[in-house]
Amino acid sequence: MVDPLEPSAATTRLRVAIAYDGTDFTGWARQPGIRTVQGELEAALATVFRRFGPPPTLTVAGRTDAGVHATGQVAHLDLTAAQIAHLASPHGRGAKSQQPTSALAKRLNGIAGLKSDVYVSAVTFAPEGFDARFSPIFRRYEYRIADAAARRDPLLRHHTVWYPATLDLDAMNAAARELLGLHDWAAYCRPREGATTIRELQDFRWHRDDSGVLIAQLQADAFCHSMVRALVGSVVSVGESKLDGERLVGIRNDARRTSEFKVMPAAGLTLVEVGYPDDDEVGLRAAQTRARRSVDGGLTGGVSSA
Repeated sequence: MVDPLEPSAATTRLRVAIAYDGTDFTGWARQPGIRTVQGELEAALATVFRRFGPPPTLTVAGRTDAGVHATGQVAHLDLTAAQIAHLASPHGRGAKSQQPTSALAKRLNGIAGLKSDVYVSAVTFAPEGFDARFSPIFRRYEYRIADAAARRDPLLRHHTVWYPATLDLDAMNAAARELLGLHDWAAYCRPREGATTIRELQDFRWHRDDSGVLIAQLQADAFCHSMVRALVGSVVSVGESKLDGERLVGIRNDARRTSEFKVMPAAGLTLVEVGYPDDDEVGLRAAQTRARRSVDGGLTGGVSSA
């Protein structure tokens, strides 16, 4: 395995753990003239490495949409030996050499400032073959709803949807369980040309926290565009007795978009975890995912999640 500090290495891959409040971001993906998470972080990277030509770019596990939050987002970037050495070198009088990974996290967060809505929680050397986009085995999200039975906390208003009716938790859990498995989710996704809508929904459950807020946990190998918020919206309709729970499976099997339920707002949604296999298996997983993507039009790679 290549020593990440060895100058002869062409590039070194770093894994970056990121958290952000999505309220004031127009999603993850860089867009000209629009504030996005990727745009903010890559602008900071350009400042850190301004003497080294074109700045590094970030590859992310899941491209969240406008208003969606993250506590467990993962990305990677590749640095040259010169860039790694720059991070490790002392900066300022009396400074000591430092670990390049911790130095990068510190500098990115320093540029963002103490009141930033994006935070780099960790930077580590990535294992051989690691790819933030193609190596994951699951993505996990949470969705928060304060219905009429819950205590509504204004301090959490950007992360919790306030819903005007009382929702039936048992009915919602029963409906969510019936949706699990490997299926075509075209009815619950915004279509993208050339991309498959087949996904494995591994977990979907609800509970109320101590304040009565309804929290959904959803986990899949990947989510296609708008799938999480559509699934939540369909089950909320069941909880409000606007739809029969069995109808959700029928909608899924029809494999076409419907107006029988509403897609929920982005504000309640948070990416909480991206799961990866053991370090010695991340390269194989990435290769398998790329192969499936080439055959199936994007089965498990690089998805927008909201």
